[in-house]
Amino acid sequence: MALAAYLLTALVAYLIGSVPSGYLVARARGVDIRAHGSGNIGATNVLRVLGKPAGIFVLAADALKGALAVLLSPALFRTPGFFPGWVSPEEVQLYLPLVAGIGAILGHTYTFWLGFRGGKGVATSAGVLGALVPVAFLITLATWILVIAVSRFVSLGSVVAAAILPLATALTGNHWPRVALTAVIGLLVIWRHRGNLQRLRAGTEARLGAPRPETPPQAPTSSAPPS
Repeated sequence: MALAAYLLTALVAYLIGSVPSGYLVARARGVDIRAHGSGNIGATNVLRVLGKPAGIFVLAADALKGALAVLLSPALFRTPGFFPGWVSPEEVQLYLPLVAGIGAILGHTYTFWLGFRGGKGVATSAGVLGALVPVAFLITLATWILVIAVSRFVSLGSVVAAAILPLATALTGNHWPRVALTAVIGLLVIWRHRGNLQRLRAGTEARLGAPRPETPPQAPTSSAPPS
């Protein structure tokens, strides 16, 4: 029954993570967030399109999804009388939370409510990490804030933080499955930001606080007569 326990944990966590917070908040204001800005349903695009209060709310909601999935999904197997003997106490403590974290992040990034297209997973990953590896999460969060404060690029802060996350997890004394999970999370976040990395290299990525242009600017035409 252990396999069934892992699959059930992943499914519950996926459903929690799949709630499209940014899309729902924007829809409540009569906006399809997928048709504006970057087209992403995450907090950064909501902030650019709908303003700071909406963006902060979506950021908190997406992070809460990750934390709830990690804390609640394995709790199914801690409740007396529910699924007795399916998994050992060690698995409930150490491994089911990892499965729940992955499930929540995949639910956010590939939500079936929107045709398996979701956000980039940064906020939901933050919620997962806050519940699983709080000290490493704080180090990563500080890095994210510092990079954004210096560069004004949210995407760059997310990619740098994702890159150092496994190292911070390993150096703060976590066992190897959690280090492996943070490596997977970091790679997923970087992969989901591949378009942002291309725009950073091209110099077209929008800085925090600057409106994102709906269409690329046209090159100016010269009115000078030919020589």
